[in-house]
Amino acid sequence: MKDFSKYQGIIPAFYACYDKEGRVDGGAVRALAKYLLDKGVKGLYVGGSSGECIYQSVAERKETLENVMAEVGGKLTVIAHVACNNTADSRELAAHAESLGVDAIAAIPPIYFHLPPKAIAKYWNDISDAAPNTDFVIYNIPQLAGVALSVPLLQEMLKNPRVIGVKNSSMPVQDIQLWHDEGAFVFNGPDEQLLSGLAAGAGGGIGGTYAAMPELYLEILRCFQAGDLKKGREVQNECCRIIYKMCSTHGNLYAVIKEVIRLQGGPDVGGVRAPLLELAEGDRPIAVQIHEMIRDAIAKYC
Repeated sequence: MKDFSKYQGIIPAFYACYDKEGRVDGGAVRALAKYLLDKGVKGLYVGGSSGECIYQSVAERKETLENVMAEVGGKLTVIAHVACNNTADSRELAAHAESLGVDAIAAIPPIYFHLPPKAIAKYWNDISDAAPNTDFVIYNIPQLAGVALSVPLLQEMLKNPRVIGVKNSSMPVQDIQLWHDEGAFVFNGPDEQLLSGLAAGAGGGIGGTYAAMPELYLEILRCFQAGDLKKGREVQNECCRIIYKMCSTHGNLYAVIKEVIRLQGGPDVGGVRAPLLELAEGDRPIAVQIHEMIRDAIAKYC
C-alpha cells in the first residue's frame, strides 16, 4: 500500500526564473524555492505550465530542477514535470530527475497530434521506465493538451505500479471523483475550486497561483480538514476574486504574479519568455491592487 502522505498538502507550481537577458537564473530559482519553503508549503511542482516548460530547452529545465533540489531537496516534496513533445527528451528529463532524488515525475500527454489512448499510454510508460524507482503522476489538462484522460486510459496506466495518481486540471469536479474512485491519488489543479476538489476526493492541490498567496490556500486546506466549510468558502471566494483580477491585465498571468511576488518582498525572478506577453505599463497599478487584496485577505483570514 502506497504512502501518499508526502503528497497531501499545498504544492505551488514553480515559476520560470530568468535574469535580465532572459536566461534561466539559478540564483533566482534557489531564492524562490527558499521563499516558498519558508511559507510552509508541502512541496513544489517544477517544470510544468507555470514553469513555461514548452518554451525551455532540455538543458534549461535540468538547470532549474538542479537548483530547486540543491535548495529544498529533502525539505519539500518535489514533483518534476518532464514531458516534452517527443519521447526521447522526456525520458532524458525523467532519468535526470530520478538521479536528483525527486519524489515523483509527471507528464502531460503529447500535444499537437491527437494520439490514440494506446499511443499515449506507451508514451507515459516509456517515460516512467526511464525513472524506474520514481513515482509517476499523470497530468490531465485537456484545455491545453487537446486530449482528456479517460477512465479506461487511467485503468490501463494504473497497471504500472509507479503510477500513483493524477494532477487534474480539468474544470469538472466530477473528474476528481472518477479518478479517486479508481484508486488514484488526485491533486486538484484549478485553483478556483480547491475547496470543491478536496470535497470530491483530492488529497492535495497543485496550483499556478499558489506561490502568490500560499497562506490563503493553506488556510482553505486547514478549514476543510477542520470541517469549517463556511470559512473555507469565504477564503476560496477571496482567492477567486484575486484570480479574476489577475486575469484582467494585458500581460501574461505569470508576468503579473511575478510582479506581485516582488511587491510582497519576495525574490525578483524576472519576466516571462516570448511569445508570452510581459506586463503592459497599465498592468502595474493592477498588480499593486492584487498585492493589496492578498495582504488584506491574509490579515483577515490567516
